[in-house]
Amino acid sequence: MKLDDDYNSSYEKGKYQSTLAAVIVFTVIAVVIVVLIANADKIKRRDAAHNSVSVTASSVVESVSEEEYSYGVSSLHPEDLDFYQMYKGEDNTESVSESVSEEETVELGPEEDGKHTLVTYYDGTTEWVSISKYITKNIYDYTNLYNQDGIMEYSKNGHVISSFGVDISKDQDYVDFNKLKKAGCDFVMIRVGQRGYTSGQITIDEYFEDNIRRASQAGLEIGVYFWSQAVTEEEAIEEAQFVIDNVKDYTLVYPVAFVMQYPEEGTARVEALTRADKTTVTRAFLKKIEEAGYKSVVYGDKAWLIKYLELNKVVSDYDVWLSEEGDLPTYPYEYTMWQYNKKGSISGIKGDVSFNISMVDYTLR
Repeated sequence: MKLDDDYNSSYEKGKYQSTLAAVIVFTVIAVVIVVLIANADKIKRRDAAHNSVSVTASSVVESVSEEEYSYGVSSLHPEDLDFYQMYKGEDNTESVSESVSEEETVELGPEEDGKHTLVTYYDGTTEWVSISKYITKNIYDYTNLYNQDGIMEYSKNGHVISSFGVDISKDQDYVDFNKLKKAGCDFVMIRVGQRGYTSGQITIDEYFEDNIRRASQAGLEIGVYFWSQAVTEEEAIEEAQFVIDNVKDYTLVYPVAFVMQYPEEGTARVEALTRADKTTVTRAFLKKIEEAGYKSVVYGDKAWLIKYLELNKVVSDYDVWLSEEGDLPTYPYEYTMWQYNKKGSISGIKGDVSFNISMVDYTLR
């Protein structure tokens, strides 16, 4: 069968149109593909740039964090800071440490530490001596100690518990004991006798018998003392027995005192004794006295008691009669009697006499 010309023309036209449409579609697809490829590369580059920035930022953060940690927590020191260097100077840390250490370890001098007491020797020299922790300290409250016209009084709970007395010998010559009592004297310590500094002979005090008799009649309480120069235990016992024999007819309320000391001039037998020897002699005398039923006490100034005796071996058993002139004693240990003035003046006695205060009531001991 044969087609006419209109049909052929229409067929060609349709074929052309189809081809054109295909080309257009292909072109559009190609453009889309190109665009997609282009956009994909752009996105890749953007992501890469973004990742790079993230990594850099992370590194920076990590770096900053490490730096902050280094200075803020584990290894920041004052010397790392500039302003510290301005004030520190060279080796300032050591200087500060040394300053603190020095302040903490500063030691007070013996006059301030409360652990020493000043001793004055007979030649005038002085020494700070350690206070023994093995010897009983006195616990007197000196705010309760009053000086009433030369007479010392010690109070406790508002009541006077002390007694006032004098110590006498032939050096005071005749004593009017009645006037003495009216003047406020409670007791007297009367010298019985002495052993010669060089001769070693025992002699009685020339005024002893008269003094003890009239003091008793005046109603004064009585104690006695003996000046010793014993160099052996046997001599000390001999001295004690001499005292016992001469006081047996009298009532003693106050103690029998053992006095050993060096003379102001010349030499003495006891200077050859060691500290231990003096202690042995002292104890022998006091023991004999107490065995006879009397109270006993060792007399001495601060130097004698602390440096010339082994004090701990004496005060463990016997009382102390302290001789230390002044308003307050500096003797740190326990004592029962205190001779505080060797140039006192009182009615009934011509000239100087030593004043004493008894810190305890011997009528109760």
